[in-house]
Amino acid sequence: MGKNFLKFEYLLLFAVFTIATCGLVYELVAGTLASYLLGDSVKQFSFIIGVYLFSMGVGSYFSKFLTKNLLNTFVEIEILVGLIGGLSSVVLFLLFESVYSFQLLLYFLVFVTGCLVGLEIPLLMNILKDKVEFRDLVSNVFTFDYIGALLASVLFPLFLVPKLGIMGTSLFFGMINISIAIALCFLLKKELKKVYFLKSKAIVSFLILLTVFIFSDKILAYSEGKLYGENIIYTNTTAYQRIVLTHNKSDYRLYLNNNLQFSSADEYRYHEALVHPAMSMAKKVDNVLILGGGDGLAAREILKYKEVKKITLVDLDEGMTKMFKTNTILTGFNQNSLNNPKVTVYNKDAYIWAKNCTEKFDVVIIDFPDPSNYSLGKLYSLNFYATVQKSLNPDAVVVIQTTSPYFAPKSFWCINKTVMQVFPQVDAYHAYVPSFGEWGYTIAINGFGSTFNTVNRKVDSLRFYNYQFEKFNYFSEDMLSKNIEINRLDNQILVRYFDEEWGKLQ
Repeated sequence: MGKNFLKFEYLLLFAVFTIATCGLVYELVAGTLASYLLGDSVKQFSFIIGVYLFSMGVGSYFSKFLTKNLLNTFVEIEILVGLIGGLSSVVLFLLFESVYSFQLLLYFLVFVTGCLVGLEIPLLMNILKDKVEFRDLVSNVFTFDYIGALLASVLFPLFLVPKLGIMGTSLFFGMINISIAIALCFLLKKELKKVYFLKSKAIVSFLILLTVFIFSDKILAYSEGKLYGENIIYTNTTAYQRIVLTHNKSDYRLYLNNNLQFSSADEYRYHEALVHPAMSMAKKVDNVLILGGGDGLAAREILKYKEVKKITLVDLDEGMTKMFKTNTILTGFNQNSLNNPKVTVYNKDAYIWAKNCTEKFDVVIIDFPDPSNYSLGKLYSLNFYATVQKSLNPDAVVVIQTTSPYFAPKSFWCINKTVMQVFPQVDAYHAYVPSFGEWGYTIAINGFGSTFNTVNRKVDSLRFYNYQFEKFNYFSEDMLSKNIEINRLDNQILVRYFDEEWGKLQ
């Protein structure tokens, strides 16, 4: 009797561990998927966590009304959690372009999953309350619960998303949930009622998830085909983002987390405007730093200047830079720039790398993604620009992609005003890129030895930029904004501006 009881207790405590792991994975999947499809990862994760925790509270409250056949009910809930949690990402990917209110569907699935997970722990405690001393019961249950949550939070970014993807991760953990139900059906068959019926439901549910898991790549390809409306020729999920490359006639487009990064038809306009004003104004261009720019397209433009001796490129995502070093289509776009012996690539967080940098640069090209969340917003902060300045030679030139002055003027001028607090000379300009509309840049000189109309060097192979900076420097009234705050680490006002302005367009 004692051994059977210990087996019973340990099995249920292992179930607690699994519940916590799977429950947090479903929460992380929903948050990541929402940020992929809807943008603004901070807001989406915040809303998902809030709804999930609230729904767990609702589930915990209603658990007190479940008083009969508790072990059977627990197994039933395990099956339901596995099915709903496992299939949620599949449903969301497939219906993203079809349903009227995608966010309503998203939060409904999060709410249902959270309610079911919230039911499980109280049910287990009620099952064990007459068999274990209360103090030990609470201690053991919450210990296993928190350990499971820790495991999920570590595995999710480091292993699960890069190896299985978002859809594969939710399906895999759905199968783990149902495997616990199947194990309970076999190991506790004497304590369960209608055990054969429970076994059948659990096994059928597991086979459904397994089948969908096997075909998950095809389902994802189908859903992304509907989403992008173009032929998808390459996809990759890294620890940081979902990368999708599409092809339509002669145009290749790169999407990061569902956001267009570049179109091969007109990216030259963006990159010529980004690179050549700074390269032409700088007194020297021997040593150039690129922050971001993992596609190698800015490096391609810099390498047109024979005087350049060294280019250092710092981009967080190794999956991105590796793709642009090895994919033959993409190396054609960047002219194999990332494999050029003058180029050294570091896959580091630019914020930390800049703090530790002791080298001095003549030109710095800052080509980060737009400040759609706080982790990116810090790279547009006063503190970051002050850090970058410490790595500059006198009269070095810095240029920053600064989002659209037409669609997001507050965001644009916030960055510009922030840079003005650090550098002695600061100006702004913009260029028309058909895929994006009017796009803007902030440029700064670390001294007074040059002006923004200085042209110290040119290359002849440009298709767009003509070295007449003043033609790119005029802003009409609808691209201006006043009463803008500086973006500091402790306020991150830029992220709020960006969310407010671009949110209106969605």
